[in-house]
Amino acid sequence: MVHLTCVCSSFDKNGVVKNVPAPDPEDSTRRRVAESILREGPSTARELAERLGLTSAAVRRHLTALDERGEVDSREQRVYGPRGRGRPARVFFLTDRGRTGFHQAYDQLAIQALEYLAKTEGSVAVRRFAEERMSQLVPYFERIRADDPEIDKLEALTLALNEFGYVANRRPAPLGEQLCQHHCPVAQVAAQFPELCQVETEVFGEILGTDVRRLATIAHGDGVCTTHVSAPNFADDFVSASDRSETTQTTQNPEPVKERNS
Repeated sequence: MVHLTCVCSSFDKNGVVKNVPAPDPEDSTRRRVAESILREGPSTARELAERLGLTSAAVRRHLTALDERGEVDSREQRVYGPRGRGRPARVFFLTDRGRTGFHQAYDQLAIQALEYLAKTEGSVAVRRFAEERMSQLVPYFERIRADDPEIDKLEALTLALNEFGYVANRRPAPLGEQLCQHHCPVAQVAAQFPELCQVETEVFGEILGTDVRRLATIAHGDGVCTTHVSAPNFADDFVSASDRSETTQTTQNPEPVKERNS
């Protein structure tokens, strides 16, 4: 059995100009560090230094400051390289507080609205809302495929998610690939309404025409929303879930063979 593991001068109220301190270069660099973690996912200090052109010591200083502000946390994780499994390294990831510094497409009003919908219309209505929301992703995907017919489906989905407000990329993984979303614009809402994550995963499977499995979500405290995508040829023509179901049923329940008259 294979176990899948996760591998984005102002004025006062009287109109009088007031002095505004100049931006702190340290804050600007810390913002770059946080953005790099957001885009690339949990990262070591060395990886951040290489991406940003900084020394490891400078990156560690900024990570310490971000940690003290509660914007990043860290954990031990094995890092895989060209030679396979490596020694455990400390990787840093954004906390919920760290993500609030970036654009979030939700607020308490959205949670209250869904709570009211669930109370008055039931959980089925919440699921219908989630389905309607995710249906808006499909036109992005279809346009990208139409503009570049050679692009494979997973790459098109990754690009569509980025346009849709996520920070997504794809990474190789055993028995397939992993779709990584480093930013979730509705994480706090999804924490209370898991239907959003469930429907999102289902739509991924329908778009890609293959089996997918959600391994981790930001909404439930993970650093990255991670979806394992099984390894068909993503450039193949789309096969809907209903088509796959019919094919499976036909295979499992073949037509009885008529006896020949001798």
